[in-house]
Amino acid sequence: MKTFVVTTIVSFIIYLLLTTGSGSEVLGLWSYIELLFGLLLSCVVGGVAHHLFIKESFRMANPVRWILFLGYLIGPFFVALAKANLDVAYRVITGKINPAIVKISPGLKTDFGITMLANSITLTPGTLSVDIDEDSNDLYIHWINADVKALEKTPVDCSYVCGKFPKWIRRIAE
Repeated sequence: MKTFVVTTIVSFIIYLLLTTGSGSEVLGLWSYIELLFGLLLSCVVGGVAHHLFIKESFRMANPVRWILFLGYLIGPFFVALAKANLDVAYRVITGKINPAIVKISPGLKTDFGITMLANSITLTPGTLSVDIDEDSNDLYIHWINADVKALEKTPVDCSYVCGKFPKWIRRIAE
């Protein structure tokens, strides 16, 4: 029941943030029908997704983890994103690529952590998460310019492919 309530409240807050300014009856921001619809929709989302959003612990309900997540997005992720964009542009112009599918072992334990890392890798140009080995939580990544030194050992050291992403994600998700 607690997970349903938390998921419903978070869904309703997100709904309110996304629809701010679309009405004028309540605080000049929402209409009554919008609020009623948002509450109904949030209850449906809470009923369907409460076991996916929270699982057994309320680890991600901690505001410190959300601040760390924002720090991760603004800091290391956007820096890596900018570098990767420049690198891929260079590779497109020069044609110097060495594509490979590599196996990395990030050492993350939670499904949320693995998913967050896979999404971060996929959003970074030049890399794409291909598969996840569910038994060992290893990721298979398509890398546009695989480093020859990195390919010498399997699994490949994470720092070659995804930099400091796993360290940050470990702080946030585990």
